[in-house]
Amino acid sequence: MSKQPRAIALKYDEINAPKLVAKGESEIASEIIKIAQEYGVPLYENSELVDILAKLELGDEIPEVLYRVIAEIIAFAYHLQGKTPEGFTPPDS
Repeated sequence: MSKQPRAIALKYDEINAPKLVAKGESEIASEIIKIAQEYGVPLYENSELVDILAKLELGDEIPEVLYRVIAEIIAFAYHLQGKTPEGFTPPDS
């Protein structure tokens, strides 16, 4: 028996903690993923993280305990897109 697809979407404005802006299962999850792909938003699969974040209400900031893991995901997404956060100066190589 396969689980229905689930998805969440976070919004990060580089000032405040990321906020939950969409969540859903089945068709809604598929639509969240489709929209993300259409806009070139990198996707990250982690069912345990989705389980935790899906308990939040829309508009809630992520809990402080998840700051580090979400920051690592955002940093990786920025890297994939060739972006750097505003004000970031990379260390000398």
